[in-house]
Amino acid sequence: MPQWSKKEERQYEHIKESSKKRGAGTRRAKEIAARTVNKGRRERGETPNKHSEGSGNPNVSLDDRSKDELYNLAKEMHIEGRSKMHKSQLVRAIRGHR
Repeated sequence: MPQWSKKEERQYEHIKESSKKRGAGTRRAKEIAARTVNKGRRERGETPNKHSEGSGNPNVSLDDRSKDELYNLAKEMHIEGRSKMHKSQLVRAIRGHR
C-alpha cells in the first residue's frame, strides 16, 4: 500500500470488501479500492499532480487512451490550446502533429 493515512487505509479496506460483496474478484476489488483512495488524494491536492503523469502505452491506439494521457502527450509535443480540447480534438491534433 502507498503511504496512506489510517483513515485512507480503512477506506481502502471498506471499499475492497464492498466490491468483493458485489461480485468483483479480489484483484479487481483491490484495484477499485486503490484507485478510489488515490483519486480522493489527488482531488485534495495531496499528490504532486492533479492528473496522470503518463502519456499512455505507445502500443495502444490514440483512441483507446484516456484524455489525461492524450493531454500529456500533446503537452510533450507543445500543441497549443490543448487545455480546451475534447478527447477527439486531442487525438486529431496529435495525429496532425506527427
